[in-house]
Amino acid sequence: MTGFPTSADIYLEMDGRKVAVVQSYTAKASKTSQSVEAFGESEPVATIEGQKRYTLELTRLYATDNAVSDGINFYDLAHFSLVICKPDRRVIYSDCQWSGIEEDGRLNAMVAEKVTVVAAKRIETSA
Repeated sequence: MTGFPTSADIYLEMDGRKVAVVQSYTAKASKTSQSVEAFGESEPVATIEGQKRYTLELTRLYATDNAVSDGINFYDLAHFSLVICKPDRRVIYSDCQWSGIEEDGRLNAMVAEKVTVVAAKRIETSA
């Protein structure tokens, strides 16, 4: 291992362009499931896998200079990806939508303190 991810290694990407860097993140995965019951049985006979849901809490997002000059802001982002570069692999959460944004206002800073994101898919690729 060569080290831990830095903010340059965690970023939002939209249409193949890096639009923001992220200082830190927390990822939560959940999945629904359903029990299959059979007549006369006291316990379920099987469990059926349901849909997966990925919720990400992103902290201290900085818009890139190109994104700012292109007029992109966090409230307009849709269908973007979160890319996390680790020493041995890349984790990509794709088709993301934000569900919550918290800001801390500072002059001349395009910073969102905390953004909650819901992703449709998660994939891992080797580095």
